[in-house]
Amino acid sequence: MLADLTAAHIEAGPTEIDVSIGRKLRRRRRILGLTQAEVANAIGVQHQQIQKYECAATRMSAARLYELSRALDVPINYFYEGLSLRGVGTSAISSSAQSLSHEDLAKSQVLELIRASSKIPDRARRTLLEFARSLEESVAAEDICSQERCQT
Repeated sequence: MLADLTAAHIEAGPTEIDVSIGRKLRRRRRILGLTQAEVANAIGVQHQQIQKYECAATRMSAARLYELSRALDVPINYFYEGLSLRGVGTSAISSSAQSLSHEDLAKSQVLELIRASSKIPDRARRTLLEFARSLEESVAAEDICSQERCQT
C-alpha cells in the first residue's frame, strides 16, 4: 500500500510545496548574487541539479534542503514560510496561528509574555525582568564571540 501511495505521488508531479521551495531557493540565490553553479559547488552537486530544484523538476531530500539552507545562510524553515499547514497534523493549531510569519510569531510571544507578567506579583515580575536582561546580555555576548571566531 505504501509503495502504491509513493508511486502515485511521484507520478503526480511536483506539489505546491515543491514549487514553493524551488521559488524560494531561486529567490535567495539571486538575492545573494550567486549563480546556480556557485550554489551547486557549495553543496557538491552539478549546476543542473540546482536548476531542477528551482523548477521543482526534482524533489529535494531533507539533507539536501539542510545543505542548501547552510549554503544560502538561511534557517531551514525559510523554505517553508508562508506555506499552508492544512492536513499536516495541525488540528491543535488555530488558523490564525498558521498564517503567522516569524516576525508575527515573535510579536505574539511578546504580547503573551506581557499578559502573563501582568498576572504575577510585582516582586516576581522584577525577577523576570532581571532574568530577561541577563539573558539579553548573555545572547549579545555569544553573538560577539561568534563574530570574532568568524573573523579569525
